[in-house]
Amino acid sequence: MTARIIDGRAVAAALRAEIAARVAGLGFQPGLAVVLVGDDPASAVYVRNKDRAAGAVGLAARTLRLAAATSQAELLAVVRTLNDDPAVDGILVQMPLPRQIDSTAILDAIDPAKDVDGLHPLNAGLLAAGRPGLAPCTPRGVMKLLEHAGIGLRGARAVVLGRSVLVGRPMAALLTAADATVTLAHSRTRDLADECRRADIVVAAVGRPGMVAGDWVRPGATVIDVGINRGADGKLVGDADFAACAAVAGAITPVPGGVGPMTIACLLENTVLAAVARRRG
Repeated sequence: MTARIIDGRAVAAALRAEIAARVAGLGFQPGLAVVLVGDDPASAVYVRNKDRAAGAVGLAARTLRLAAATSQAELLAVVRTLNDDPAVDGILVQMPLPRQIDSTAILDAIDPAKDVDGLHPLNAGLLAAGRPGLAPCTPRGVMKLLEHAGIGLRGARAVVLGRSVLVGRPMAALLTAADATVTLAHSRTRDLADECRRADIVVAAVGRPGMVAGDWVRPGATVIDVGINRGADGKLVGDADFAACAAVAGAITPVPGGVGPMTIACLLENTVLAAVARRRG
């Protein structure tokens, strides 16, 4: 069996076109503010891509670049200023932050109505309760990829590898809300390979290159690879052994070109959703 490739670039392009059309008809320009602290090269590239994508769909995007020595108090002051700025509908503080800053304190300080990364505890609670709110961008993107690929979720067995607040936990909540039967697995899970073999859908989000082997995948299952790792040769690779898994799976996302483009597209969509919700009061 050769798996069908789920093209995240194509799905993201279609979503960005929909967002641009919606923004053009709003009668106002939603604003997105991204805060970048320090000079981490990967973060700088990611933020630059966000700026470009936001401008392309008609958002008013701006990036606040702060020195690596910025204190927690100084960053909190920046966040509070953005919370109070009526021109800003979405706030994203780029992770990781320098060691002197408590990331949790910063995320908690963001106005939940402007939390387009979906990481504020209020939004996390709404998601867990199955109520409307801003969900993290990567899990939202995965759900859109599954929908686009026609992968049935009702009654399906899904295994999510990784329990982070950014991907694993919200991913499990979204799949549960779609009536899948979900196992949230992690480094302490016993017989992890067997758990995966029983699944119709495997979402890998652990940050370990090639961890999901081909013999972990049930024939015909769907593999969603969230991992983005730098291989020994400098190339980007996922958490799944792509060639081995693709030989068994029914559908699979590549790295790069799978989930990654959807994360930025869903950030833009979250910004529009936040902007509309704020104006509706």
